[in-house]
Amino acid sequence: MLTSVIGGARIPAGPRSYRSTDPSRTSETVAEVSLAEAGDLVRACRAAREAQDAWRDVPAPVRGQVVAAVGRLVEANKAALAAIVTREVGKPRAEALGEVQEIADTCAFFLGEGRRLYGQTVPSEMPDKQLFTFRDPVGVVTVVTAGNFPVAVPSWYIVPALLCGNAVVWKPAEYAAACADAFYELFAHAGLPDGVLNVVHADGPETFRGLERALDEGLVDKVGFTGSTEVGSRIGELCGRHLQTPCLELGGKNPMVVAEDADLPLAVQGALFSGFGTAGQRCTSLGTAIVHESVHAEFVRLLDEATRAAAVGDPAGDVLFGPLISERFADGFEKVLGWIGPGHTVHGSSATGRITAAAPREGFAGDPEAGLFYHPVIVDWVGPGDELFMNETFGPIIGVARYRTLDEAIALANAPGYGLSASIYTADPAKVFAFRRRISAGMVSVNNSTSGAEAHLPFGGNGRSGNGSRQSGMWVLDQFTRWQSMNWDTSGRLQKAQMDVLEIAPDLGFRL
Repeated sequence: MLTSVIGGARIPAGPRSYRSTDPSRTSETVAEVSLAEAGDLVRACRAAREAQDAWRDVPAPVRGQVVAAVGRLVEANKAALAAIVTREVGKPRAEALGEVQEIADTCAFFLGEGRRLYGQTVPSEMPDKQLFTFRDPVGVVTVVTAGNFPVAVPSWYIVPALLCGNAVVWKPAEYAAACADAFYELFAHAGLPDGVLNVVHADGPETFRGLERALDEGLVDKVGFTGSTEVGSRIGELCGRHLQTPCLELGGKNPMVVAEDADLPLAVQGALFSGFGTAGQRCTSLGTAIVHESVHAEFVRLLDEATRAAAVGDPAGDVLFGPLISERFADGFEKVLGWIGPGHTVHGSSATGRITAAAPREGFAGDPEAGLFYHPVIVDWVGPGDELFMNETFGPIIGVARYRTLDEAIALANAPGYGLSASIYTADPAKVFAFRRRISAGMVSVNNSTSGAEAHLPFGGNGRSGNGSRQSGMWVLDQFTRWQSMNWDTSGRLQKAQMDVLEIAPDLGFRL
């Protein structure tokens, strides 16, 4: 039985538990996790508060060495951690290995930032006075993450937060509890002091109640959340009561514009990976391909052909995608499939819905009846009047819409109100920069898919996709530090800014 870790010690199991299963073999239990209560989250925040002062005083380059140790441990345990990711959330092995590598890449970047938490010396307007700026940790950071990227996304928050001198309370997804436990053990063995990283396994309602209490008690200084737009808006409202700005990384309805001059085979490769990789369960998954009318029919034909040929099935094998993560996500995807209407044309597989003996898919790898496997779906002729066009779908489904002018394509791309990731396939630089300037997305790709992040670029969205906060690279430092300015007057007298300033009189009436 997995239990929460508070102050370096595992707490006793409580009366409520959650069974995390292998989504490709739902009869197999991966982990049994004891669910904590709201009070446990408050206790974890209190433990983090008690540990944070000492951790803040550890010099930043030394904190960077701890981050480096985490990275080395992750690399040494890469195959083992990836195997847990594959088994618990159904991510194909190649993608799982890539996800684990992302932790190592994040650690490699932030190792150096331990020596680059720079402030500045600033010239004063008065003599014998020095001005300085400093980055200080915010304090206690509470992080709540989803399980579609059960180890990479937590590292985006936890690594820089720790590097900056904060203590962290992390609430992972219950359905990825084994991944979270393995992740924690790697950090714990890197030399973190007790209480600097705490893990609380809890469900959504208890987490929200605990966070509300911890904020009321002044125990939390920053909240990071990755998950749905609906929950993110509630967390944003809660933090706003305390004049805090959370770091919100929410859903996406990510558009891919395919221009008339696009390399269609390349665009199809991008659509296949970003639409169906991880079974479409990424915040950056392709939502709608917006295709110029002159190439629309050919694009759909090629995408249908590639999708039908793609391997689907057991994630331990070489497949494009495996199962949906859990019954909860399968139920949600069933609702999405109900949005397909009589005006739509469906492509991509031999059926829609669950892959079963009665609704088989050619070339399926493994036993479809054992897990949460679904047919990939391409839905042509979607538009702004459709729920399928306007909402995040979080499953193996791609919508296709047509456009005539670039203005129309951009309007369609922005219409759902999300703003995470967008891409355009074209050979025309003018189209690229017009698209970049007017698209609402925080991330733009050119001749590349909507999915894919690197550890040293800002990651995040706008609108329904987030509140403008950014993760990764040097930009995330602004989430986990506060700027402090200091002035030091050595003149021996009171010098008043804007008043006791030397004035040099110019002759402004001079003319040649």
